Amino acid sequence: MLSRALAVPLILALVALLPALVTAEPGPGAHGRTFWLQLALTCYAGARLAAMVLAGRRRLVQGAFWLFCYVAMGIAPLAQTVLASTPTPVVGPRSDTVLAVALTLCGCVAFDVGALLARHRPAPPRRRSDLTASVSRPRLYLLIALAYVGSAVFVLRLGGPAVFFDSREALGASLQDGGDASQAGAALLRGFGTVPALLALVILVRWLATSRTPRRSPLVLLLLTGLVLVNLVVNNPVSNPRYWFLTVVFSLFFAAFPFSPVMYRAALVGGVAAAVLLFPFMDRFRYQGDGHRPVESASFVEPLTLKDYDQMGMFANTISFAEAGSGHSYGRQLAGTALFFVPRSVWDGKPEDSGVRVGQWMGMTNTNLSSPLWAELWLDFGPAGLAGGFLGLGYLCARGDRGYARRTVDDPRPADVWAVVLPLVAGYSFIVLRGPLLQAAGRVGIALLCLALVTTLRGGHRRLLR
Repeated sequence: MLSRALAVPLILALVALLPALVTAEPGPGAHGRTFWLQLALTCYAGARLAAMVLAGRRRLVQGAFWLFCYVAMGIAPLAQTVLASTPTPVVGPRSDTVLAVALTLCGCVAFDVGALLARHRPAPPRRRSDLTASVSRPRLYLLIALAYVGSAVFVLRLGGPAVFFDSREALGASLQDGGDASQAGAALLRGFGTVPALLALVILVRWLATSRTPRRSPLVLLLLTGLVLVNLVVNNPVSNPRYWFLTVVFSLFFAAFPFSPVMYRAALVGGVAAAVLLFPFMDRFRYQGDGHRPVESASFVEPLTLKDYDQMGMFANTISFAEAGSGHSYGRQLAGTALFFVPRSVWDGKPEDSGVRVGQWMGMTNTNLSSPLWAELWLDFGPAGLAGGFLGLGYLCARGDRGYARRTVDDPRPADVWAVVLPLVAGYSFIVLRGPLLQAAGRVGIALLCLALVTTLRGGHRRLLR
C-alpha cells in the first residue's frame, strides 16, 4: 500500500521536479550536447532509484548505487552544467566532457543489464548446512576486544579524544605529529582504529535486532554501550570524511532495521534530501578556524558546484589525461589497488592512485581528488572494460541483494555473516564509487581481516549467535 501511495509523487519528484528546479536556475551554461546528455542521465538514474525505493524487496547495494548515480553523477553535474561552474577545473576540450557523460550513461545501462541477467538466473536452494558462514560468539568477543584496543591506541597516539571533535585538519596534523613515518603507517593506524569498532557494532546491532537472547544479557548490553561510545569518538562526522560517515550511518541503519521495507525506503529518499541539502554544508568540520569559508547561498543548487561533487569533471579530466599521451594502463592501476599492502620500497614504481596522477598532470596543488569508478575502469581498460566492468558489477550486486533478501526475510539467522556484510558493502559503496580505489582499498583489507576473525564454517550452534 505504501509503494502504491508513493509511486507517482516519488517518480515525478526524482525524474521531473528536481531536475526541472535545477534546469530552471538562471545561469550562463549553454544547452548543448553536454546539457541534454546530462539531463538524460539524471532522469534515467532517477527512474532507477525510484524503482529501487518501490521494489517489493529491499535491494541495498543496488539502491546505494543508484543513489550515488542520481546525486553525484546526475543532479550535481547537471547543476554545474547549468551554472557553468565546476568544483575542479576541467582542463580538456568540451568533447571530453560530452564523452564522459555518455560513458557514464553507458555504464549505468550496463549495470542494469547485469542486474537483469542475475534476476533471471534461478536462485540456489537454501539449505540449513553446518558449513554456512556464521559469526562465532567467542570470536565476536575477540573482535570487540580488538576494537577496544585498536581504538584506544588510535586515540592515545593522537593525544586524547579532544582532537576527534576539533576538525579533520587537526586530526591529520596530529597523525603527522604522532611519529608515523609513512602515509601507509598512518592509514593502518586510522584503519585499525575505526574499522573494527564499526564492524563489531554492526554485528551487535544486528544480533539485538534479530534475537531476544542478547537483550537479556547484561554483558552484551554493556559491550554495546562501550562500542557506541567508542564509535562516537573515532567515527564521528567531525574528524572523518563525509563519505566514511555515510558508510557508518547506512550500515548501522540497515543492520538495525533488517526486516523493515519502510525504513529502507526512508533511507534512500532521505539520502537524496541529505545529499542535496545537507552534505555540502558538512564540510565546515574539515578545516580549523579561519581556514574554512562556509557556504553562503540562498539556493540549494549553487553549493553543488562548489564542493565535493567533482566526479563528472574528474572523469572528463581522466579522459583528457589518457588522450594526452599516457593512454590506458591495462590493469596496472587495478594491480596497485589489489596490492595496496605492498610498500613502495619493495615495489619500485608502484602506481599512485588515479586521482593523484590526474591531479599532478593538471598541475593542482591539492591532489586529493576523486576518481569515480567509471574513470578507474576507463583509465585501465578503455570503453570495453568500462562496459564489461559495470555489467559484472550489476550482476554481482543483484546476486548479493537477492541472497541478502533470502537471509533476512525468508530464512533469518542472527549469526549469518552475509547478512552483516551486505549493509557494510552498501554503505562503503559510496566510497568505492567515488574513488580513488587505492584510497578505498586499505579499509576494505582491514574489514576482510576482521570478518575472517569472526567467521566460522564449523558446526556447534551453541557457539554461534542465537
